[in-house]
Amino acid sequence: MADLVLVRHGETEWSASHRHTSWTDLPLTARGEEQARAVAPLLAGAPALVLVSPLERARRTAELAGLHGAEQDADLREWDYGGYEGVTTDDIQRERPGWDLWTDGVAPGPPEHPGESPAEVGERADRVLARVGHLLRDPDAGDVVLVAHAHFLRVLTARRLGLPVAGGSLFFLETGTVGRLGTEHGKPVVTAWNAGAATG
Repeated sequence: MADLVLVRHGETEWSASHRHTSWTDLPLTARGEEQARAVAPLLAGAPALVLVSPLERARRTAELAGLHGAEQDADLREWDYGGYEGVTTDDIQRERPGWDLWTDGVAPGPPEHPGESPAEVGERADRVLARVGHLLRDPDAGDVVLVAHAHFLRVLTARRLGLPVAGGSLFFLETGTVGRLGTEHGKPVVTAWNAGAATG
């Protein structure tokens, strides 16, 4: 059976400083580009499908990782952080002690980026899984590769494993790494996580 291969984009200036980044279209840092190149050996073979977030950091990661012919899918964009765009968790918790993205969601943002609830992000993840489901069930298909963002890929992992959206909190995902979801006895399982991290 095909695996679902999840690639988090390489480092950006904001990811390095732990600032929430959704629609802000930042480029990779030099280290981020190094990370993207480093995952290429983990993606060998001919995938059945490669989908990528439309944001530059994801598209550039796919390019540097050798994933040619990727299709952009807007459902792969990062969780819309609304009013918390560019803000760190520590800063948010100074204003909202005990705040947790996974259960509390985000503060409202500008009209074009109002923010998303956990349930709304889960609905996008479910759409992506429905789109690729036939390939994951095909014993003759290659892997399906998704190049996207940390929180979204964590939500998608939870949903693939039959967990609620908040279950994504269990799957910390580094920049420029690969997660692999396979099957055991017909059920989805994690077979690799945070593989390929480049240091430096």
